[in-house]
Amino acid sequence: MSTSVTLKNIQSYKSKIEKEDKIKIARNAAMRNEVTELAMDWEHFRKINHSFSNVIKGEMPVTNQKSSGRCWGFAGLNLFRIYLGRKHKLKDFQFSQSYFMFWDKLEKANYFLESILKTVDHKWNTRLVMHLLADPIQDGGQWNMWVNLINKYGLVPQSEMPESFQSSKSRRMNRMITRKLRENAKQLRDLKQQGADNVELQLMKVEMLEVIFRLLVIHIGTPPAAFNWQVRDKDNNFHRFENLSPTSFYKSHVELDLNDYVCLINCPMSDKQYNKVYTVEFLGNVIEALPIRYLNVESDIMKKAAVKAIKNDDPVWFGCDVSKHFHRDLGVMDMDLFDFNLFYGTEFGLDKASRLEYGDSQMTHAMLITGVDLDSNENPTKWRVENSWGDKVGDKGYHIMTDNWFDEYNYEVVVHKSCLDDELTELYQTAEAIPLKPWDPMGALAR
Repeated sequence: MSTSVTLKNIQSYKSKIEKEDKIKIARNAAMRNEVTELAMDWEHFRKINHSFSNVIKGEMPVTNQKSSGRCWGFAGLNLFRIYLGRKHKLKDFQFSQSYFMFWDKLEKANYFLESILKTVDHKWNTRLVMHLLADPIQDGGQWNMWVNLINKYGLVPQSEMPESFQSSKSRRMNRMITRKLRENAKQLRDLKQQGADNVELQLMKVEMLEVIFRLLVIHIGTPPAAFNWQVRDKDNNFHRFENLSPTSFYKSHVELDLNDYVCLINCPMSDKQYNKVYTVEFLGNVIEALPIRYLNVESDIMKKAAVKAIKNDDPVWFGCDVSKHFHRDLGVMDMDLFDFNLFYGTEFGLDKASRLEYGDSQMTHAMLITGVDLDSNENPTKWRVENSWGDKVGDKGYHIMTDNWFDEYNYEVVVHKSCLDDELTELYQTAEAIPLKPWDPMGALAR
């Protein structure tokens, strides 16, 4: 049998299509319309309802990451501001997203150069080195990377370091800094091969980071080391706080102990087991701080922990594949909203594990769960989600995630340890982490 696409095959395909009116209708409709609109199931569309049985106190107007990939940091800042807003009775507040971005880029540059030094004995065209060179200071990140930044650099109000054109539209900045870092990588590898010792290499790296620091200042600005903060609360009372540092601002006004939080994933891939702790090789930012750390559990455990958190009035940071079965304008993530099988006349049948293993899904976006709708048996039916794409979509920027979508495309939640059984918390804190390859889909949110 021929291995090529034959003219006989093509004629057979055409002949079958000419006999199928459904295909003609779908083709004619798709020529000038968005497929998600055509495939939408009316019975599910009409049931869209942004009411929830349980919503945390202190929701604020949504933020907007614009043309940048800082969702993980926006979700982290959105989580923090809820606690600050409750403490000071604020209607709205934003931390500086440029501030965390600046330090993340600098730390990622150092992490990249250290990774280049660790792999200097690998040929330039090995998969690992090519992976490192692909995107050394990407905008993405993971929960532990977020914790590392906050513990080291703290936070500042947005008024102290506002958004710049480059922070909101980061492609050009990333491209220029990446170009420089690739040049640095070659220089370090060449020096090492010429016999340079570790002291010489580290001195050279410090000079390289000085250039990266300069490039970051040009694009984002200079991070403040000290500042005053003043604000009016909901009752129009005025408050002023003086002589703050970024770390004292975080510790005094957010007051969360990030060491008490546990990062759970649901990854049913055949090379991973439940109730095991995993990390990702060559993925991080602050070189001296905590590595990526996940506890892999079943989806129901993640959901129960998230429900408990919402009932405790605590928002939940989570990572998912937002691009699948999602209507951006409506702000709805729902497995049943679109009937793609009917529209295309074929079944899309991969399960969650297979989608991960065959490249059809991975973590692409981080957001915040701020509410849940529980039925009469206390089972979740849908979740309220705070996104960071502005207020023109969904319910003024807040989205719906149905419970079946949670099972299929939500991969990660971060909850306080009080929301878990003690055995799971101890396992997360003490078990030796199993290393995953740098390109594993569980590291995709940081890429």
